[in-house]
Amino acid sequence: MSNRKHRVCTVKMSGGLDNRVRRWMQNPGKIMERYVKEGMTVLDVGCGPGFFSTAMAHMVGKSGRVIAADLQEGMLKKLGDKIQGTELEGRVTLHKSEKQRIGVLGKVDFVLAFYVIHELPNQKAFFEELKSILTPKGQLLLAEPLFFVRKAEFDETIRTARVADFTWAEGPEVFFSRTAILIKN
Repeated sequence: MSNRKHRVCTVKMSGGLDNRVRRWMQNPGKIMERYVKEGMTVLDVGCGPGFFSTAMAHMVGKSGRVIAADLQEGMLKKLGDKIQGTELEGRVTLHKSEKQRIGVLGKVDFVLAFYVIHELPNQKAFFEELKSILTPKGQLLLAEPLFFVRKAEFDETIRTARVADFTWAEGPEVFFSRTAILIKN
């Protein structure tokens, strides 16, 4: 994998991550309706400006919680500004990740890693960390951009997850994406 694959999408480029066209092409509710339920605690890894975080906050309801994790304070600020003063503010916890680890304490029922795995320099460590915070039979929805991550690279990511003791299942269809559901054994 080339070094350009490990580059993180910048705050400056985040405008393209949350807009009507993307919502039409990659509808968060439709993508996650089988996985995110009321009362769950979910983790959005690499949440950016909150495209999926806000949708999941509606889905988990008043009794659920979304942990929106990102490396960049600017992304978290964009999401914080978006939810400030709304009912979602009490459901979404903003969490600044470290460069080499997410650093979330406590257990989560579901993890979303949407277009983020190819940015990670150490996928093995990522899956090991997720294994420690996911509840038994907890699920991870993994999505990678079809135009950027070749099938062989995606297959290697799935092999890495299997070594970390995740079971693979068919992921939802997502426009321009390769997907998988990974279930903690």
